[in-house]
Amino acid sequence: MKVQPHSAIMPPLLVKSLVVATLSWPSGANGSMSPYHRRPTDHLRHHRRQRWQEGRRGVPSFLRRVIVGGGEDTVAVAAGIRSSTNASSSMISDEPRIDNEHVAHYQAADANGHDDTNNDDYSDSAKMGDEASTAMPPTTIQYVIKKDGTAELFDEDKILRRLQNLSSDLDLRFLSLTDLARSICDGIYPNITTSEIDTLASETAASRSTTHPDYARLAAMICISANHRSTPNTFSEAMIILNRGDGGDGENGDDVATRGGGGFVSDDIADLVRRRGREIDERIRSERDMEMSYFGFKTLERSYLLRLNENTIVERPQYMWMRVALGIHCRKYRRDDSEGGRDDVENPIGDNSVSSKQISHEEDEDANLRAAFETYDLMSRGYFTHASPTLFHAGTTHPQLCSCFLVQMSDDSINGIYDTLKRCAVISKSAGGIGLCVNKIRARGTFIKGTRGVSNGLVPMLRVYDSTSHYVDQGGGKRPGAFAIYLEPWHADVFDVLNLRKNHGKEEQRARNLFYGLWVPDLFMRRVEEDGMWSLMCPHVCQGLAECHGEEFDRLYEGYESEGRYVRQVRARTLWAAILDAQIETGTPYLLYKDAANEKSNQKNLGTIQCSNLCTEIIQYTDKEEVAVCNLASICLSKFVVSEKGRYGSTAPGMAYFDHEGLHKVAKIITKNLDKVIDVNQYPIEGARKSNMRHRPIGIGVSGLADAFLRLGLPFASREAKELNEAIFETIYHAALEASNEIAQTKGSYATFDGSPASEGKLQFNLWGMNDGETPSRRRQHSKGGCLDGNTKLQQYPKEVEEFGYDWDKLRQSIITSGLRNSLLVAPMPTASTSQILGVNECFEPFASNLYVRRVKAGEFIIVNPHLIQDLTDLGIWNKNVRNQLMRDGGSVAKIDCIPDRLKDLYKTVWEIKMKDIIDMASDRGRFIDQSQSLNLFMAVPTASKLTAMHFYAWKKGLKTGIYYLRTRPAVNAIQYTVSKSMTDESNGDIQAQNILPNDIECLSCSA
Repeated sequence: MKVQPHSAIMPPLLVKSLVVATLSWPSGANGSMSPYHRRPTDHLRHHRRQRWQEGRRGVPSFLRRVIVGGGEDTVAVAAGIRSSTNASSSMISDEPRIDNEHVAHYQAADANGHDDTNNDDYSDSAKMGDEASTAMPPTTIQYVIKKDGTAELFDEDKILRRLQNLSSDLDLRFLSLTDLARSICDGIYPNITTSEIDTLASETAASRSTTHPDYARLAAMICISANHRSTPNTFSEAMIILNRGDGGDGENGDDVATRGGGGFVSDDIADLVRRRGREIDERIRSERDMEMSYFGFKTLERSYLLRLNENTIVERPQYMWMRVALGIHCRKYRRDDSEGGRDDVENPIGDNSVSSKQISHEEDEDANLRAAFETYDLMSRGYFTHASPTLFHAGTTHPQLCSCFLVQMSDDSINGIYDTLKRCAVISKSAGGIGLCVNKIRARGTFIKGTRGVSNGLVPMLRVYDSTSHYVDQGGGKRPGAFAIYLEPWHADVFDVLNLRKNHGKEEQRARNLFYGLWVPDLFMRRVEEDGMWSLMCPHVCQGLAECHGEEFDRLYEGYESEGRYVRQVRARTLWAAILDAQIETGTPYLLYKDAANEKSNQKNLGTIQCSNLCTEIIQYTDKEEVAVCNLASICLSKFVVSEKGRYGSTAPGMAYFDHEGLHKVAKIITKNLDKVIDVNQYPIEGARKSNMRHRPIGIGVSGLADAFLRLGLPFASREAKELNEAIFETIYHAALEASNEIAQTKGSYATFDGSPASEGKLQFNLWGMNDGETPSRRRQHSKGGCLDGNTKLQQYPKEVEEFGYDWDKLRQSIITSGLRNSLLVAPMPTASTSQILGVNECFEPFASNLYVRRVKAGEFIIVNPHLIQDLTDLGIWNKNVRNQLMRDGGSVAKIDCIPDRLKDLYKTVWEIKMKDIIDMASDRGRFIDQSQSLNLFMAVPTASKLTAMHFYAWKKGLKTGIYYLRTRPAVNAIQYTVSKSMTDESNGDIQAQNILPNDIECLSCSA
């Protein structure tokens, strides 16, 4: 409703300030600051105080005295409005004007099935009735500023009604909506906007998520309903607005051809939407947005949903999923679709490359739409997600969809160094994460023939790259640029590089924006084990070491040693100690094992692989002409836990099983999607397009493995969990190979298939040393756990195991005959952001804690393990005492006496699981991972001896990635909660969580 101030009584300018003077600073029942103001971020508190002070300055002192003394009626009369005696329907009387356009809009929205609470005045007059059973106590009159700029008197009861409407599907036994509404009202300040009320309400609800997870669900619903209220009602309307880029006012006309694609969404998608918009709109399921977590939606809101400007988001989550699906399957693409333009040669890719006929968009539009709808349906239900760059850019005017780029130095020269720097800058601008091999750059002190001087070595050069990574962010400010520098430990500058991320030391000897990894040959590990000497060499003097591996590397390296061509020699353990020291202080360098990475690669026929990517899961061949690229997606494993009688035999009523058949189907769909991404992608540089078209690698990963184990009632390191871990990755690898083989039968193999291990029938598990005719495992179907007996879903029942297996020999023969479309297929990545979007734990990792605060670019969020809360609630033991002790114990349940032992075992955190078990599980699934995996290892209090034992165990287990980040705990517990002992009493007050999980980098590039 619009307020119409009476100009004869008071100038309109004073009306806004007038209301400011009526506000008392929010306080709790005892006059102290309300709980809300103690917990959420300080910037809101500061903003409210600032608005309050500014408002007081805008009202004359005599008027402040009159208003404060006169009470509610004085304010109403001064504003030219008579007080209403019917406060339940409106706090504004005298027949105020109603915006009929808004009423019609929301009536139409209700008819279309939208949430009837999504109106701009934050109320639902059509559904008040008995839902507002508990009225809020009256407070001082304040105004709320609506989206159209008009003011409306604030009604506290509307807050409560809105919460009640949104929480109809939640467990109200554990929610105090009246108390929550009161806390929200305590945070209201003068002239607050309706969008600010949404933010206030959601943050207040989220701050209570440690009480019960449904508070976080309610917070998500508040945010999402606000998003729905402020965005177009249909997908097609949103895409047209984003294509025009004009806010939908049509000033530039409806003909996108006249705009030249000047908006955000591509002309291809806009044209498709204009022709078939009704059909596409009918597929959108907006109600699925309400299933998102608060943290997941806030992550989408911050970086993923398209907007016209900083303050105007146009997309809903469901619109984003559909845009991505259409961008993959319905985009028209051309052979020269890269920022670098066409190749200078007629056929740069090779005889087996995709023909121009195949590259052109000749596929049937109906078939493309069917594939897009299938992709949309699975993504919108949370079964999988494409990588962050794909979510950012699919369907837009700049569809750079690739995640990972692996770069080699063009040359050991000024031209080569700066040409490579430009490559990295252009890739970073397009939201790509970079792995850079610097093995060929000469060491410090080496003679330079051209200038008759000596080289300054790697450090000054890396500082230039460090500055570039900081300056050129990814995707226009979505996150800082990120470069990982790879070096072999024989390089004479290795000690200097190990110090570059350390916090102490000379600034000119530091480059802290970069990340560092060592590409470690087996010879070095043997020398450390034997306590032998290690020779440090300059690549300019000892050439060819980076281009060979295995026995060939050993012969060349030892030959240089015997000739005395090294710069200096040190004990191998001295260098090893420096590596461990850097890891303890900084969490890096990454350790990847060069010989395992090469010997177990399906690209070993191309040459020696010399580096990995930013997140250590991509292992591909590069050279000075080719920039390796990979496109990623991840599967949400918890979605395949089914709690009813399933495909693979009978189970007890209500028991859960893992749906391998469904996983196999989804993995095949993802493989075909990612293969299509290779063709529709706009490459930032020509070398990347050339490499990707020749070798066509993809990377399928996972998220929510820990969630799947919990839903099945399997402790993370149990025998059954280890078997399922291996079984899952066998299913994914088999499905990906099968799909790639099927595509090859119609479109041909990738160009460099001949000579690859797969062309000879050697699959990944064969390269790990298994006999050719041996199937890796007879698939064991798990049906343990998950019985709903009325008390707890974790009642254990005898396990039924039904043996089944994949016909690997049949698939192997088909691959030999028909080939593969893709050289590489499986690469479990970190999923730092996308796992949060899906509301599950990261990748294949155990839970780091059962309760903590997570800091990412979107802000700080309290995370509670919802599985634990539900199980404790079912047992009737979830209360404030348990919550406080959980917080005081750093998220561990081990010392909480009332929790049963089986739950203590089930909810062990990663700090309570042996790293030997984590490494064993990495090795087990590694037999079905043809690239590598982003393997973090955890040690609360690391020592050199414990780290050495851990690293050597990983190396001897055959891992390609020995470690991504080393996660440690600081001197005080990693979860530092200011919970006093007295707070374990039921009567005591609030808890302030101070823990921030270690999070060296929120990798959006590899997050899939």
